Amino acid sequence: MCTFLGTAGKISENDVDVEAIKKSDIIFLEGYLWDEGDPKKAFDKAINNSKKVAMSLSDKFCVDRHKSQFLDLVKNSLDIVFANEEEITSLIDAKNFNEVISFGKEIKKHLIITRGDKGAISINSENVSQIGINKNLKIIDLTGAGDLFAAGYLHGYLNNFSQENCLKKGTEMSSKVIQQIGARL
Repeated sequence: MCTFLGTAGKISENDVDVEAIKKSDIIFLEGYLWDEGDPKKAFDKAINNSKKVAMSLSDKFCVDRHKSQFLDLVKNSLDIVFANEEEITSLIDAKNFNEVISFGKEIKKHLIITRGDKGAISINSENVSQIGINKNLKIIDLTGAGDLFAAGYLHGYLNNFSQENCLKKGTEMSSKVIQQIGARL
């Protein structure tokens, strides 16, 4: 993928509305936007003023580029982490998926991992839930699948769905977007 952030790549702490963040139950951060300097200051300001913080690791390139900083965020600043299997495996240098599950239990955070044709898994301390994929989909374009998965999952989370039902909602949303061109439903 070749991501172009446009003006979003120039985010700074001046772009963070503290009052809006304080009124929110949860904020969602994109790993694509994290970088040293002004973007880091914006992230810090948002994290320090929020009730709960969720973040997508966004892309293996982002993980590899910012590995130590992302690992610090995951362990110390985030409440909910979204990643695909490749991203989380790279982040923790895991040799197999059992190491990922152990890591998720160890950090005592909410870790949600999409696994392509293996479905998705949610690890929250010792609670592990997983679901399979929706079958017989006409896959056209994967753009936006991760973001829609996170949106569906967070919808369930904010409405007190079980981990399994949050995974189902995320899968439902991502299944819709991959059957069309573009990231908007």
